[in-house]
Amino acid sequence: MTDYIKVTTVNEVCEGQAKVFEAGDGRVALCKVNGTVYALADVCTHDGGPLGEGDLDGYEIICPRHGARFDVRTGAVLAFPAIMPVDSYAVKLDGDDVLVERPE
Repeated sequence: MTDYIKVTTVNEVCEGQAKVFEAGDGRVALCKVNGTVYALADVCTHDGGPLGEGDLDGYEIICPRHGARFDVRTGAVLAFPAIMPVDSYAVKLDGDDVLVERPE
């Protein structure tokens, strides 16, 4: 069974933006695109940079350090210099609460 933890409320995540929150022992970047919230680890796999500080371009988050791009839905790499995907986590809503699969 998947363990979910409350990270924030839905009104704290703005459409078309990423925002970083504490989640258990780690940090996740929550991204809202077309009304759906997605969760990624707040770390670029290229150099460990703060991915959640990047801009969103549709379903792509762009690392602010070197421009690597990742799909917010899956964590897949979409542009170099990153070559490894970023961890992504399942998200569910419970009323106004945003619950994220507990990062390992």
